[in-house]
Amino acid sequence: MTLAARSYVALVHHPVLEKGGRVVTTAVTNLDVHDIARASRSYGLAGYFVVTPIAAQRRLVEEIVGHWTTGAGRAHNDKRTDALELVRIVPSLEEARAAAGDAYVVATGARPREGCVSFAALRAARDADPRAVLLVFGTGWGLADDVFAASDAILAPIRGSSPDGYNHLSVRSAVAIVLDRLFGRD
Repeated sequence: MTLAARSYVALVHHPVLEKGGRVVTTAVTNLDVHDIARASRSYGLAGYFVVTPIAAQRRLVEEIVGHWTTGAGRAHNDKRTDALELVRIVPSLEEARAAAGDAYVVATGARPREGCVSFAALRAARDADPRAVLLVFGTGWGLADDVFAASDAILAPIRGSSPDGYNHLSVRSAVAIVLDRLFGRD
């Protein structure tokens, strides 16, 4: 089985940081649900977890996914259906990890951290290990420190070429870039 076919994305809404550094819970956005599902499907991933402890937010995601997988949206756009069938909704990152078969957890972030692994090194190490991989992305201002501490690896941040060091991608863009660097073809 390919690395992509045993890999998952988790989009975490808690515990994440707000601009001031406090741990908060962020709101689910429709665009994140759709676009990350589409990227996950395009790269052949095993699944995509939307992680939020808020029951009303989980119900919202269920409605969005249901519209495209069993509702009127299914007849309208079968490509969207294919992508949204990958979505799994869970209340915690621990549940995502368990659902992915006790996967190797890789945290991501925009800031460099000690011990980060490069894309090439992660790909090489995971190719040699048959375990599933769970790529964890944070909303808001990024994942809380506890998530990094509990991860098996931390992926090096995406670095643009802005002369002033600007680095503030949407999570949708970051997921797409990471998936392309890990699983894309030349």
